Amino acid sequence: MKEEIPLAIQEKLERLSAEEKKQFLKAYDIALITPGEAVGTVAAQSIGEPGTQMTLRTFHYAGVVELSVPLGLPRIIEIIDAKRTPKNAITMVYLTDPHNKTKKSADEIAIQLREVMLKDVAEVRVDLPRNRIRVKTDDSDAVEYINSFEGVTHRGNEYIISSETPAEVQRNKNKLMRKKLRGVKDIKRAFIRKKDEEYMIYAEGSNLRGLMEVEGIDHSRIMTNDIYQIGETLGIEAARNAIINEMIAVLEDQDLNVDIRHIMLVADQQTYTGRIQAVGRQGISGNKGSVLARAAFEETEKHILNAALKSEVDPLEGVAENIIIGQPVPVGTGVVELAVKADIIPNTKLKIKKTDETEGDE
Repeated sequence: MKEEIPLAIQEKLERLSAEEKKQFLKAYDIALITPGEAVGTVAAQSIGEPGTQMTLRTFHYAGVVELSVPLGLPRIIEIIDAKRTPKNAITMVYLTDPHNKTKKSADEIAIQLREVMLKDVAEVRVDLPRNRIRVKTDDSDAVEYINSFEGVTHRGNEYIISSETPAEVQRNKNKLMRKKLRGVKDIKRAFIRKKDEEYMIYAEGSNLRGLMEVEGIDHSRIMTNDIYQIGETLGIEAARNAIINEMIAVLEDQDLNVDIRHIMLVADQQTYTGRIQAVGRQGISGNKGSVLARAAFEETEKHILNAALKSEVDPLEGVAENIIIGQPVPVGTGVVELAVKADIIPNTKLKIKKTDETEGDE
């Protein structure tokens, strides 16, 4: 910051107290964006231009087979389009002391995380002519659940569930295939890694609420690339911060430097309603108050027809709609509706004409 401030001002700053310097720097940062600045256009250009240099690549975690996350342009598109489920959801799980001290302790927690379905540990076959299901398994949790059905017999490790009708057979099969025996829902795999002298877990999948219920996990340091999960569990402000951090991480990974304020502006627009919105026609662009602005983006006929049916009136307060009809846009000097020379203001006395209403108030 210091090298950006003119030398004459730097010399004056040296005579200020720490609190005064803090106030000055805050005012200086605010002054860098002048009133009426087209910050949206600048942000779009500042993020879009480096985006043309981004590659279509994927990051693979070292030593972890098939555990990868998209980076570069695909990840930026996921964030901007507010994809409900990322292509590869990854959660970094930090552990509390003493669970993070030894690999054995970390392994014990990792085993608790992996979601195990009954279909993963059992062979399920349907014998429809005889109205029964054959299940072969040695898993104790699976056996306990199978024995909860009526009409169960077994021979060795094969269990037979008898039913009265084909419809009941199908219902029982669906129950078996959907049954979660143990673990955290949606966590497919978990791997131990050592980072900064402590053991942690990389989990494939995302379920913040479920992970927080597991003893030994540090709730304050769980991180995931699933922004919707963050929003639903920790709130919209946390989701906003996640959008900023994810975009910065992707850009920095490719050695691209973008001022954080441009990214913050995008994150603010995606979350200011209290929920995460896409930038495209299903979100911000499709929900603009201006008919012409909505029509200019995509689905032109649809927006114009719907506006006509609802008798909508376009207030022409934005940029796109004013460009369309050839009017000055309300940015920069176009923001000012009435300009007055500054040198005449001190010598002018404002006269307020009293109305019957104001006289009555007095």
